[in-house]
Amino acid sequence: MKQSNLFEKTEKETSKRPLADLLRPQNLNDYEGQEDLVDEKGPVRRMIEKDDLSSIIFWGPPGCGKTTLARIIAKETSSYFRQLTAVSAGKADVAKIIEEAKEIFALYEGKRTILFLDEIHRFNKAQQDFLLPFVEDGTIILIGATTENPSFEVNSALLSRMRVFVLENLKEKSIERIVKRALKYMKENSKLQVDVERQALELLVQNANGDPRSALNILELAIKLAI
Repeated sequence: MKQSNLFEKTEKETSKRPLADLLRPQNLNDYEGQEDLVDEKGPVRRMIEKDDLSSIIFWGPPGCGKTTLARIIAKETSSYFRQLTAVSAGKADVAKIIEEAKEIFALYEGKRTILFLDEIHRFNKAQQDFLLPFVEDGTIILIGATTENPSFEVNSALLSRMRVFVLENLKEKSIERIVKRALKYMKENSKLQVDVERQALELLVQNANGDPRSALNILELAIKLAI
């Protein structure tokens, strides 16, 4: 790997964003993995194409694309997107978004609001119950993400109003494509001239353990250490 400066970007603010965030896919065509959900007959693609959204839960390991897929759904359906993490958010945060959703629906001729709730299993029963009426009447489209089995961690009343989609770790071929895309991006959008030997690329992909975010973080660290 040749020495390079990861932070010499064409835009100053871009230099402060992690590589994994810079390369987050913006549409289904660039999205890697989860073919059962996003291919031509996949339920998520069909949901988007028919513009027929329902509240859902993405259950899968870290780095498998849960947040990215939620953002793509919002973008492709022109929905207002808000994101919370159940680790730090509370009822007041949700209530604020509920009021925003009502205002946006009224002001923008039925524009929907997608609330992406990461780590949804961290919400307690009372917090989950608070979401129920707004999910049921469509005030918000709730997309929850969890690494835990929702059958045990999400209230049955809320779970019955949502579809559960299981996401898997990415295959090595998918991660390799993502890493190559990152190298191409760095060459085209900065002063970086990074060459990675085939053996090093294979080792990077294997050590990612199915997590593309981990692969990009390793790549980013390796470049910093090479400076």
